[in-house]
Amino acid sequence: MKTFGNIYLAWRTGKGCPRHIVGVIKKKKDAEGFDFRYLITPERASQINFTHYLPFSDLSKIYTENILEIFGLRLTKPERGDIQKYYDFWEIEPRYKEDSRYLLAHTQGLLAADNFEFLADYHPTKKLSFISEICGLLHYPVSPELFIVDDLLQWQKSPHEEDRYTVKVFKGDVFLGYVKRIHSKVFYKKGGESLKIRVKSIDKNGIVNRVFIKIYMQ
Repeated sequence: MKTFGNIYLAWRTGKGCPRHIVGVIKKKKDAEGFDFRYLITPERASQINFTHYLPFSDLSKIYTENILEIFGLRLTKPERGDIQKYYDFWEIEPRYKEDSRYLLAHTQGLLAADNFEFLADYHPTKKLSFISEICGLLHYPVSPELFIVDDLLQWQKSPHEEDRYTVKVFKGDVFLGYVKRIHSKVFYKKGGESLKIRVKSIDKNGIVNRVFIKIYMQ
């Protein structure tokens, strides 16, 4: 898939907490298929109270079998009556509806039942377009009337010691939050200066709870 490379497994203890990049799915170098391995040591896992993703229980092992089949169990089943609504929200290209790797990358494998996400390392190719989310809304509350769906947002690189790929998001001069980790890396790559951000969806109920954004090439 030319628009993205590795897919990273992110985890956090709960809503509003920092995301930790705990694993990575990579294409096998000398064979067909994909590997999965953790990027976190047992010591660090203990510090942040991370255990493991079932059924990958060994933090030191490189897993080589049925990677996409296992992680693909998170994906919404195609026989659901509302599946097209799901595809439309994530802007899934019809030819990739049965591609587990593509679907994991573009839907992030989000489930309400746990705190895992799958974050693809995108490349600023000509036709790049994917859905992400603004992070930090609980820490930087803004008025629900500040923006609407399809608003063009502004962004700014803001690297620091803990994350050298940090990207801040603004509506005019108002700071909203950040682009998700890993997703933010695309802004630092050659050609990334042409990327645009638009509001995809707003979840609000008196306050702004979540804002999904579309990141795409001009």
